[in-house]
Amino acid sequence: MSVQWPSLVALVVLTAVVGLVWRGRQGRLRRHDGAAAGDASAVWAADLAALGALPGARATFLQFSAPVCAPCRATARVLGALSAGEPGVAHVEVDVETHLDLALRAGVLRTPTVLVLDAAGAEVARASGAMTPAQARAALAAVTPIDQPSGRNA
Repeated sequence: MSVQWPSLVALVVLTAVVGLVWRGRQGRLRRHDGAAAGDASAVWAADLAALGALPGARATFLQFSAPVCAPCRATARVLGALSAGEPGVAHVEVDVETHLDLALRAGVLRTPTVLVLDAAGAEVARASGAMTPAQARAALAAVTPIDQPSGRNA
């Protein structure tokens, strides 16, 4: 039986490319146009209230997690630290096992999934996979008006 080296090499290269693409998509922020969600602000505001969670005056990170998900715990630490250090920003973590109906309605296909909500509760962006602090700050910037002062001198 002969080994077909070109096929084996091609398989290894393809596997490496797929792995790099998958890794690059982790925590990447996708903007939400709101067209498919209808009146999302009313829906998410009601859901946050039903969960007993207070939305942020500026933004809310609505994180869908599973108890056995290590990236979920890492993302929760990142978003918790960011929301603690930023005024008007809230972090709400939802267990997908306990709130499966909410996860399905949100279109959650994997955990963690983070919905970035504006002050009205409308979805502005979402990310799937573990988020780094830089990705979390970029997600917050998606809801922060661009004309806000940055605190730096020009």
